[in-house]
Amino acid sequence: MKTGITGNHFLKLLSLTLMLSFTAPFISEGQTGKLNFTGSWALNMEKSTIGDNPRMGGGNFIAKQEGNLLSVERTRTNRDGETVTTTMKYTLDGKESINTSPRGESKSVAIWSTDGNTLTINTTRTFEMDGESRTLKSNEVWTLTDPKTITIQSTMSTPDGDRTMTMVYDKK
Repeated sequence: MKTGITGNHFLKLLSLTLMLSFTAPFISEGQTGKLNFTGSWALNMEKSTIGDNPRMGGGNFIAKQEGNLLSVERTRTNRDGETVTTTMKYTLDGKESINTSPRGESKSVAIWSTDGNTLTINTTRTFEMDGESRTLKSNEVWTLTDPKTITIQSTMSTPDGDRTMTMVYDKK
């Protein structure tokens, strides 16, 4: 009586093991239960709490979330009346992302909550203003309130003090 794995069974087992080792990471990534913020989003001023400066609201944006990357494209009018488009990219694995915009270089870390329902993006930006170097730190907490609404709670720490805003966006 033979015991153990025969050559034919061994090849089948090896094939199955190799196939699972290549596909399991993709299957598990799709099953993480984390929210997806992909879409075109319009700022709802009535539901938002922005404060005295409506320019600080961030305006409309387009988000593309694919795998472990979130890209956020914003188009706005600057102080000179020019239209400016910036795209910020964040890795969603807790590693630092570096973005460059007209406002300077920023370093961000995006972290999911344990339940996958909230994404927190912590950013530090250093820039020159009036001949001196300034650092701005921000914390954004992204939540999909319902399939057609994103709420972003934002706290910015500046040399002039902290500013807190709640921005509500409706899916277009």
